Amino acid sequence: MTIEQSFALAGERYAEHGVDVDAALSTLATVSLSVHCWQGDDVGGFERPDASLSGGGIQVTGNYPGRARHVGELRMDLEKALSLLPGRHRVNLHAMYGEFGGKPVDRDQVEPAHYRGWVEWAKQKGLKLDFNPTLFSHPKAADGWTLSHPDEGVRAFWVEHVRRCRAIAAYLGRELGSPCIHNLWIPDGAKDLVADRWTARRLLRQALDAIFVTAYPANEMRDSLESKLFGIGSEAFVVGSHEFYLGYALAKGKMICLDLGHFHPTESIADKVSAILQFSDELLLHLSRGLRWDSDHVVTLNDEVQAVMAEVVRGDALGRVHLALDYFDASMNRVGAWVIGGRATLKALLAALLEPREELRAAEAAGDNFARLALLEEMKTLPLGAVWDYHCHQSGVPAGSGWWRDIHAYEADVLSKRFA
Repeated sequence: MTIEQSFALAGERYAEHGVDVDAALSTLATVSLSVHCWQGDDVGGFERPDASLSGGGIQVTGNYPGRARHVGELRMDLEKALSLLPGRHRVNLHAMYGEFGGKPVDRDQVEPAHYRGWVEWAKQKGLKLDFNPTLFSHPKAADGWTLSHPDEGVRAFWVEHVRRCRAIAAYLGRELGSPCIHNLWIPDGAKDLVADRWTARRLLRQALDAIFVTAYPANEMRDSLESKLFGIGSEAFVVGSHEFYLGYALAKGKMICLDLGHFHPTESIADKVSAILQFSDELLLHLSRGLRWDSDHVVTLNDEVQAVMAEVVRGDALGRVHLALDYFDASMNRVGAWVIGGRATLKALLAALLEPREELRAAEAAGDNFARLALLEEMKTLPLGAVWDYHCHQSGVPAGSGWWRDIHAYEADVLSKRFA
């Protein structure tokens, strides 16, 4: 049976529940994921030749061959990954991925010129860019404190870094004609019990106020704030908790970022979507997979990702929710990891778009809890895969398992030769 024939039969099955598969695919085609550059080189960046991730409550595990060693290799790998994802997507940069010409440029000296190469590349490839300040892997973050550091000089250094990063984000947005999301995450916290949480949070609030003095047009950049439950070295106390950033974001008109790995394993991130969007215009979601802890595993088509996408679609909130990948796994082919996570996220979104929302709402409104649950169960075995394969086929990317061969060929021809 051909892909087209399977799709036609799938369409008939979904139509029995009032679902228009063509409409669902049309909507899916408008969605852009923000694909994170740091999966390609294990969060090392290009500030120095021997750069590697160190400190700041995050960790990369593994040493699989083929890591990108410079910006040219990273862009090549990103292009390969993007060629295997249906749709048009964005690329998400960290400040440490600038092109510094082999010269030492400290974080408080970064400027738009260091990212001009990324802009030219994005223009050539028809891509848009997002941006993040890098408040880790630096001597002034070695103790795990940055914007709430007790030393005024250290705080000032990081305030200046984030100020400059916001200006860079606005530059990227202007140049590419699409608002650049500037997302702020900091590692600040304590490994063991603390006696004074108040001072640290007061200092962080003051630092944020100083950072956000400069306003930029919404069509150039948008600010978001990302919380965390705990990190390596901040197991007992995280200054930028969910409650802190949610309060600040709502008070100051900023966007909140929910990372799927940054909450307690039993906490529902899906439940937060409808709550936050009652009071905020926009929401940023970082798609990750925590395995027992915030371990930044590759996104898979699991219950949590599907539940989050269902909530976004049920609330007609696709135009208000920004989707970004955020994980790093050095134990496997890094390009393949990008593609697995991107395709899983898009599949979860497609499943949500194929949900018979009107039928479900009618059963719920009638108090027919049996019919509601029965329908939710029935949806699990409807032919999502046939619709997904058709979407990939129509988008010019491999359907089914065909893309694996592309990854293996790329590894044999390119990745395996980098350290030969």
